[in-house]
Amino acid sequence: MSAKAPITQDVMTIPRKLPEGPINLVGLTRAQMREVLIENGTPEKQAKMRVGQIWQWIYQWGVRDFAEMTNLAKTYRADLAEKFVIEIPEVVSRQVSEDGTRKYLVRIAGGHEVEVVYIPEEGRGTLCVSSQVGCTLTCSFCHTGTQKLVRNLTSAEIVGQIMMARDDLEEWPVPGEPKDETRLLSNIVLMGMGEPLYNFDNVRDAMKITMDPEGISLSRRRITLSTSGVVPEIARTAQEIGCLLAISFHATTDETRDILVPINKRWKIKELLQALADYPRASNSERITFEYVMLDGVNDTKEDAHRLIELIKEYNIPAKINLIPFNEWPGAPYKRSSGNRIHAFADIIYKAGYASPIRTPRGEDIMAACGQLKSATERARKSRKQIEAEAGL
Repeated sequence: MSAKAPITQDVMTIPRKLPEGPINLVGLTRAQMREVLIENGTPEKQAKMRVGQIWQWIYQWGVRDFAEMTNLAKTYRADLAEKFVIEIPEVVSRQVSEDGTRKYLVRIAGGHEVEVVYIPEEGRGTLCVSSQVGCTLTCSFCHTGTQKLVRNLTSAEIVGQIMMARDDLEEWPVPGEPKDETRLLSNIVLMGMGEPLYNFDNVRDAMKITMDPEGISLSRRRITLSTSGVVPEIARTAQEIGCLLAISFHATTDETRDILVPINKRWKIKELLQALADYPRASNSERITFEYVMLDGVNDTKEDAHRLIELIKEYNIPAKINLIPFNEWPGAPYKRSSGNRIHAFADIIYKAGYASPIRTPRGEDIMAACGQLKSATERARKSRKQIEAEAGL
């Protein structure tokens, strides 16, 4: 690959240009919104103020109707309504797990669908956001990886997932009433469908909107981007987004990681670890999370645990290791490691001085757990029995 070749797969983002008719204001940066307002008749001297007003109505109050933007003149509101829309992805279905996890199937432009998961916990609530329809990475343990990449999501479709979840949680504050600082949706993880760093510009813009203090206003430290290891974009993540970083690591040798996470064939473990060691924001207070799915007989030995520690120490990376019991899906080629094996692995890491939480599987009964997401349109092409028959189960 040429050093000048782009890493991001923005060529896959559809629509490439704004459709004819009203322009969707959702997903535009402040600068982009200012530009389209001026192009559509807002006086340049007023544009910055108008952006600030509209921005608050959309992202702080969750308003979708220009008529409700009462600090704007009625004639201006009518003009906005003719030229612009405020649209987010459509909820096709909503499932609630026995443990309270919510899984949404949402439809985006072109009739494509992605899944979004909300995980409630004591004192916090995490939304798992998708960045692509499908995925190019074909990680062998991941259900999403069995669905081919259709396209990147636009910034509107990414931030729209957050707005959709706030709608469902009824979390938008009411203008003029005391603001409730309790957040039902307090954290974002870019761990849904797709590789975020292959859709960098749209992910960055969506997260900048999410972090804006006059809108949704989530701290950068409450946003975690998970990558399988797109090495050239890792430093850029710190510089242009500034969020926390998680790595889908899953193996301690190139031989095994080449199979589990095929992107490793392009950027090997040592190249990835060097990029993490150089990550500008890495510190003891902002540790890099190593995600490690526990696969029976594949990557779960004591030798693997010791090798993982040695690698992290060799590169002096401030880290915590998040151990993930494998979430099985129909036709999956792996089994979950035993509880004893997972705890033994965690104990070795903990005794070496690293946090080693074991993730509690959430939403397994509705196929909402880590690695299980796949759009219903793709899944519906084959029944569960067909999938299992093809896998020889």
